[in-house]
Amino acid sequence: MPGAIVRENPARLGEIVGRVPVAGAAEVDRAVREAEAEQRAWRERPAAERADVLREAADAVDAMPGTAVLLARESGKPLADCAGELRFAAAYLRWVAERAPAALADRETDDAAGRLLLRHRPYGVVAAVTPWNAPVILALLKVGPALAAGNAVVVKPSPLAPLAVTRVLAAFPPGLVQVVHGGAATGRALVGHSRVHRVAFTGGAEAGRAIGAAAAEAITPVLLELGGNDPVVLLDDADLTDEAMDRLVMASFATAGQVCMAAKRLYAPRSRLPEIRDAYLAAAERVLVLGDPLDEGTTVGPVISADAAERVRGLVAGSVARGGSVVELGAVRADMGRGHFVRPALVMDVADDAPIVAAEQFGPVVPLLAYDGEDEVLARANAGDLGLGASVWSADEDRAFAFARRFDAGFTFVNTHNRTGMAARAPFGGVKRSGHGREYGVEGLLEYAQVCAIHAPAAFRAGGAGMGAGAYPG
Repeated sequence: MPGAIVRENPARLGEIVGRVPVAGAAEVDRAVREAEAEQRAWRERPAAERADVLREAADAVDAMPGTAVLLARESGKPLADCAGELRFAAAYLRWVAERAPAALADRETDDAAGRLLLRHRPYGVVAAVTPWNAPVILALLKVGPALAAGNAVVVKPSPLAPLAVTRVLAAFPPGLVQVVHGGAATGRALVGHSRVHRVAFTGGAEAGRAIGAAAAEAITPVLLELGGNDPVVLLDDADLTDEAMDRLVMASFATAGQVCMAAKRLYAPRSRLPEIRDAYLAAAERVLVLGDPLDEGTTVGPVISADAAERVRGLVAGSVARGGSVVELGAVRADMGRGHFVRPALVMDVADDAPIVAAEQFGPVVPLLAYDGEDEVLARANAGDLGLGASVWSADEDRAFAFARRFDAGFTFVNTHNRTGMAARAPFGGVKRSGHGREYGVEGLLEYAQVCAIHAPAAFRAGGAGMGAGAYPG
């Protein structure tokens, strides 16, 4: 055996949460081939029967005691956040089960032009490489649609949160859904396997490039959901109610800011900057509690690793060195020396070229920036290579939608941001270097099926007049 991954609690260093075996190339090959064997029968089952299996898996996820606690201990996310992730994951499976049969049904046309049948063919074995920050839902966003379309799936979870997702994936038919653990070598063996015909990845740009390169060797299509540096634009008529500001603060600091579509850059009109700053600071005092993920009332836990903590602290120190000002946020109930805790902070008085603005922070720190006009702030918000999410805040929804159309973003929230703005019906994914392909929505279902056509042109049907050799249809 190549070894084992030992997962430590990031809130209680030295506490071992669990271990999983590392899969070498031979174990990966075995998992792929077993999944392929199961997929042959699975693809022949009616879509309605496949949907019923997803519903059974959702019921099993709902009935798994202790899984939220396990997820909190391995990931550092607050317990309420983990319980919410599991509930949403089960609800998403039911959403897929309800809609997939119709979305994937054959479509046939028989008219004066001839007869055309469009059918949805599964790829076969799908490789799903998933991250640690929302390991259950980000795995099921791939497993659910892939199974519904008739595929089998081999999942490689992140070594930083492998335990809860492995437990959840046991709710699916054995063999049809396989799990392999490991780091980059395991990922390369899986993604580059000759019997894998579709790859789905969520994670950072560096890993995304490696995934894309490995898949390219086998000419395997890849769905990539990469990072974002999401701008938030508060227009000059934005409502600053307590409820709205609480929602805005948590949009940046949920999961300690370690979310691809977190609110990462805040732009406020200069005329309202002091008012917005004060409302934001008041909201942070209401909703941010840094503490152990298992403690009641904790809303922000540790970051995932010592490296992550060092990187975020470096962003704050670099901002101060550039003349920026930092305000620490919320209450602290954590034993700061016991885990990878970083105090949430708001950074002001920095320029757009500061690393904390120009790059994705992926941690509990966010800059607040002033702007003078809508065209100016749009140009600043759209700067850079990333284009995952964005949000606009206005009391006038029509004005907000008109502004939102001008963002370079795959998903734009209106008067909210991050998880509070997600919906199973709304396709999610990035533009520019934030990836390609979509999850959620019917579009996310169709990522796991190939449209194949069967066509009988009218000219060549019985009794047809035909076309001359080399002719093109009119």
